[in-house]
Amino acid sequence: MKKRVLFIASTGGHLEELMQLKSMFDKYDYYIITEKTKSNLSLKNKYPNRVSFLVYGSYTTISKKVIYPFKLLYNTLKSFILFLKYRPQYIVSTGAHTSGPMCLIGHILGSKVIYIETFANSETKSRTGSVVYKFADLFIVQWESMLKLYPNAIYGGWIF
Repeated sequence: MKKRVLFIASTGGHLEELMQLKSMFDKYDYYIITEKTKSNLSLKNKYPNRVSFLVYGSYTTISKKVIYPFKLLYNTLKSFILFLKYRPQYIVSTGAHTSGPMCLIGHILGSKVIYIETFANSETKSRTGSVVYKFADLFIVQWESMLKLYPNAIYGGWIF
């Protein structure tokens, strides 16, 4: 029986990094979660019955302090529902904030969390990485220099 793995990332570069792992998908009972954007809708056709979306546009609202908390709450509730639907044994994420709630929910409910810090950060911690690092079962950095900031991380090299 294949292990259930949930792959989750925000849209854009984070999702592009996550999709570098697609050669692993067929080895698992996998599901992909990302934000619902026009550019991501094609994932539903490419990976039938394997893709779920969180709220559209959440990635643009982090600077909008009035709207962002509501979208974050909505995404957290939807993440909880999707977690119960898929019951992943493992959660693999490349960030960013969209994946934070799912990683925490998974940690609390017994999933193993594997977090890959974004390639874009070679000298500073990401917000989500800083939080998830505290409880991730495996935390991977793509730059050796990041081991100074995340001493218990594993250097995995570039995902690309």
